[in-house]
Amino acid sequence: MVSEMINQETVTAMLLGHAVGDAMGVPVELASRWRLEDNPVTEMRGYGAHAQPPGSWSGDTSLTIATMDSLSRRKIFDYEDIMCNFVNWYSGNLFTANDITFDCDPVTAEAIENFLKGSRPLDSGIGDEYSNENGALIRISPAVVYIFMTRGNNFDAEAMTLIHNLAKLTHAHPRTLIACGIYSLVLAEIFDGQNLQSAISNGLNRAKNFYSENPDFKDEWHHYDLFFDKDFANLPEKNIVSRVYVVDNLKAALWCLLNTDNYRDLILKAVNLGGDADTIAAISGGMAGAFYGLEQIPAEWLAVLRKKDYLEKIAADFYNTFAKEMY
Repeated sequence: MVSEMINQETVTAMLLGHAVGDAMGVPVELASRWRLEDNPVTEMRGYGAHAQPPGSWSGDTSLTIATMDSLSRRKIFDYEDIMCNFVNWYSGNLFTANDITFDCDPVTAEAIENFLKGSRPLDSGIGDEYSNENGALIRISPAVVYIFMTRGNNFDAEAMTLIHNLAKLTHAHPRTLIACGIYSLVLAEIFDGQNLQSAISNGLNRAKNFYSENPDFKDEWHHYDLFFDKDFANLPEKNIVSRVYVVDNLKAALWCLLNTDNYRDLILKAVNLGGDADTIAAISGGMAGAFYGLEQIPAEWLAVLRKKDYLEKIAADFYNTFAKEMY
């Protein structure tokens, strides 16, 4: 039976929370923090870094809904089908806010090109150390919903392999796979009804138990040591780096969650870090949406969000696919 701790509204809030955070950050992506200190983001803006109208979400959301669409249609992890959806986004402008593809990170682009040249889906991703950007982390949440709805909060080795394989379609380095695993376990704890502090603490401890002595991952685990510092939440903002590096992205997202107590403040804190503002706001915004619920996402931001009805339908179809099967 589907877990009673997750419902359609939670999935919708997660996706809209992600998309709103993404859209808030798109105009100021790569902006310096000092510049934003002088002109902070306080409401939905437009144009800026990518010359898109207000409310436009980027590839961060496009790849998430492309994954949801595949899972809804295939009802399983069909990696070939997921990669075909990525191709349709990359070269066909599908799954986009304004019927135009923008903000495709180079690692994702290279993986998609590898697939188009004939590589198998799980062999298409890039696995060198320099590939540890955030292009897998931003689209991993559908796997968490799928696993939670079909297995409950039971993220065993088989479930973690699903998460890792979904990431490996584009980003195959173990360090990135760990980041996706940590994110997934924290989000699962949110779905399970934990408060944010407990969800983050429990998720990190579950990740440590899984990765720290695993021969495939233990040599990379030390990159996440700071996450376990007892003063992690109290780190000064100057110590939070907002570049595209996956460890920094996840660290910034969790730090923002721990240092705010509502969705609006979370997004504004994330976006005004500057740098990779859209991704940090998207991944933290998805978790915050799931935790705080739809009612906390500002109505004035949702009113501007591009293709809101489309996103709501994607979330509803995704949830109902597995709700129907499991009851």
